[in-house]
Amino acid sequence: MDMQVLDGGRDAAGGYRVDASRGERVGRVSSEWFNRPDDERYLSLDDLFATVKSRAERSRTRTVESAAIRVEAARDNLERLGLVLPGAEAPVAPTHWSFGQLSSLVGAPAAYLRQLPAPLAGINLQYGLTNHRAEQIKTLETEEGRTELRAVTGPDYGRIYDHELVSAVRRIAGNGTGDTRWKVPGVLDWSTGVYNPMVDVTRDTTTLYASDRDVFLFLVDDMNPIEAGRLPDGAPDLYFRGFYCWNSEVGAKTLGIASFYLRAVCQNRNLWGVEDFQEITIRHSKYAANRFAHEAAPALNRFAESSPAPFIEGVRAAREKIVARTDEDRQDFLRRRGFSKAETGRIVEAVLAEEGRPPESVFDFVQGITALARTKPHQDARLAMEGKAKALLDRAA
Repeated sequence: MDMQVLDGGRDAAGGYRVDASRGERVGRVSSEWFNRPDDERYLSLDDLFATVKSRAERSRTRTVESAAIRVEAARDNLERLGLVLPGAEAPVAPTHWSFGQLSSLVGAPAAYLRQLPAPLAGINLQYGLTNHRAEQIKTLETEEGRTELRAVTGPDYGRIYDHELVSAVRRIAGNGTGDTRWKVPGVLDWSTGVYNPMVDVTRDTTTLYASDRDVFLFLVDDMNPIEAGRLPDGAPDLYFRGFYCWNSEVGAKTLGIASFYLRAVCQNRNLWGVEDFQEITIRHSKYAANRFAHEAAPALNRFAESSPAPFIEGVRAAREKIVARTDEDRQDFLRRRGFSKAETGRIVEAVLAEEGRPPESVFDFVQGITALARTKPHQDARLAMEGKAKALLDRAA
């Protein structure tokens, strides 16, 4: 692997000086970090894998005729429903999630059914199952003291288990705590602009998550910074490689992998200075397992082992490609690409504030556009503007 590791940008305290004001800000990891309780936070990939693998080993799936399912109030609690499935020795208890899935499949409003007494809700659900046009459903049942119905899907649902994704990540990242170059990220000190990669992995800092519905993992290669050009003061513009991935074996979300270069991760786990963001998703359709084996897992390996040279060259080319030398050139360049007069002025002002000069190169304009995108309150508008910046950078390369 051809990796450019720099000590020149290293701070005396062991961190790296970065310019987090550039590039995009991505809040996906921060959202996960804010919303995960302690019991969904893991301190290593080994612990995370053991949990989701054990869960899968205690699980079974079956495809059954929906009309053959019998709904009844639980014998030990008349306020709970149980489902008697063909071939099952005892009723299975639906989780909150699987009850919603089952209700949706038969066209019943889950929120309304949850408000009814269990026997009445059972009568409505039984009617829906008996008259279910799809005729068949696929279940995922897990032994958790008692048998729980964790998921209800259509018969062609292509399940990718959470442990399969975690296993693919472990192959490149080991334990995720520093035994390979891929690890839980460090933290940016906003007061000094220094990113410290050496932070203890705790419940507060970890980015390895799993619930009864999903897994989410975020790792970085932040001990090996990459220089892609220079800042206005002559200091190196440092980046790190990072990726996050997610999956839900119960159908709560797709499987996905996002890879990118970033300049820092803050305490709240926002990603700062993101460039070259790439994402692939796989729906849990009939051939999802094959797509994961032949597309997603190899893509993760390729990114982990790839050289940063194409990224560095792309940034260099964008810095060197001069597209505007006058105010009129700048106006024309941006207006031809769909920016309004007001947006054009704000982009130029953003570059003036950051660089101390008006934009000239493609890279200058990309930085100005992403700075403007960060001010957009609505995600769709922000993503659309960031997409224009990425298209500019791609064409320059």
